[in-house]
Amino acid sequence: MKNGGEIQEIRAHVIVKGRVQGVFYRYTAREVAHSLGVVGWVRNRPDGTVETVFEGKRDRVEKIIEWCRRGPPGAYVQGVDVHWEEYSGEFEQFSIGY
Repeated sequence: MKNGGEIQEIRAHVIVKGRVQGVFYRYTAREVAHSLGVVGWVRNRPDGTVETVFEGKRDRVEKIIEWCRRGPPGAYVQGVDVHWEEYSGEFEQFSIGY
């Protein structure tokens, strides 16, 4: 979607369910985010899910969400919940939280 001639920047808060911990999900997500120019963070949650926030150009955020539906080799993704939020511009890079 274009807004004033520029591609819109968006924010997505994502929860990934399945066998997604212990399979390098966070590290691979960081590499994919870097390659797409997406910023934000990713972390494991105590309930076994992975939580992440992505910010960037709409097409790139949508691409990394599609990657989340597959994950890295060894992951078994059962579901991805996406909550669209207002873009904040608060991040300078993509980081891994603990």
